Amino acid sequence: MSAVSFSESSFFPLPPDVMLIPMCLAQPKKLWFYTNICALASLLGGMVGYALGYYLFESVGRLIIDLYNAQESFQRFQDMFAEFGPWFLILKGVTPIPYKLLTITAGFAHLDLTVFILCSIVARFSRFYMIAILMHFYGAQVQAIIEKRLMLVTTVLLIVVVGGLLSFKFI
Repeated sequence: MSAVSFSESSFFPLPPDVMLIPMCLAQPKKLWFYTNICALASLLGGMVGYALGYYLFESVGRLIIDLYNAQESFQRFQDMFAEFGPWFLILKGVTPIPYKLLTITAGFAHLDLTVFILCSIVARFSRFYMIAILMHFYGAQVQAIIEKRLMLVTTVLLIVVVGGLLSFKFI
């Protein structure tokens, strides 16, 4: 699972959720361990994606974008990064949008590395911890809900994250 989580953040198309959820269901006592491993591996993989964008965009990063035929998505991400940078990384990092597009774009846009790491910690840990919290309280019921309504679940999670961030702004 850690290899999938790591590689998904920089070049691999399969999200780690497909392994995290069944592993947590099979061994509920290891739920937090698996979640931490998944989030840390994703963070480290994100740094590789950032490096691809920062140092190797024209040679390697462009190949990955072309491999997934994501040129248009990448251009939209670039435009959004120019305007919203860290907020975009946090908000999109908890959704099922391929995280590799975010990491490569952040590197290519030369987003400050410290800002990138902090935003990635918030985004990736939020994403996987929300799944873990749901799994902790609702177990197998969550698996069925997530599988049937992934976009709805991530939209609700996004609203929760945005609400939390906005509450800090107004406090």
